[in-house]
Amino acid sequence: MSQIVHNLEPKWHRGKLLMYQIILSSVLIAFSPQTFAYLDPGTGSMILQGLIAGIAVAGFTIKTYWYRILGFFGKSKPTSLLEEEDLTKQEEEQ
Repeated sequence: MSQIVHNLEPKWHRGKLLMYQIILSSVLIAFSPQTFAYLDPGTGSMILQGLIAGIAVAGFTIKTYWYRILGFFGKSKPTSLLEEEDLTKQEEEQ
């Protein structure tokens, strides 16, 4: 009996395929003909809003995981922000 080969497609790794896509996109952008585009104030506002949102998300993420970060570096016990809030509420009730 002959052997049946099930996978004839090459096995691409996601990282390798992504690298090829980035290189191809960069080459296409670098060698594209000159274009004239109009960026109205709404576009600039949208870019600014995206930057501000990114900074806000980064700040919130750092605040959320602050105790884990400190615990990783050995500065304090790795507790969460919610546990600290519960402790302060219990102290206020007493």
